[in-house]
Amino acid sequence: MWCRGVRGATTVKDNDRDQILAATRQLLALMIRLNDIHPEDVASAIFSATRDIDAEFPALAARQLGWRDVPLLCTYEINVSGSLQRCIRILVHWNTERPQGEIQHVYVNEAVRLRPDLSELPPVDLEELETWIAEQIESFKTAD
Repeated sequence: MWCRGVRGATTVKDNDRDQILAATRQLLALMIRLNDIHPEDVASAIFSATRDIDAEFPALAARQLGWRDVPLLCTYEINVSGSLQRCIRILVHWNTERPQGEIQHVYVNEAVRLRPDLSELPPVDLEELETWIAEQIESFKTAD
């Protein structure tokens, strides 16, 4: 079994707690579902944000989705002149048998500019995705 990196990025319109958590939950949910990632197979995850995002820790979204035992870290991105702003990135370290070439990285919203070569996603039903997210949150609330 190998430890593979799964990358993803998204953007928010404003430095707003609810927007940060919603966008991060959506991004992580896409990464999970497209790669069939299970929390027990995740070694760790790093969440980074540009310096204009500080209303909430993006990693809280992973906790909301039930990643309670996964080591998480939040950090800032390097502030390069002209770089994409209001951007949240995730790097998941995932233990899997899947070859590197089969990993589906996820870039959505304005973050598609970062990796246009990896931004071709299958059609996503956002309403269904939000329903799945709500179910995950609820199942972990009732587990307590």
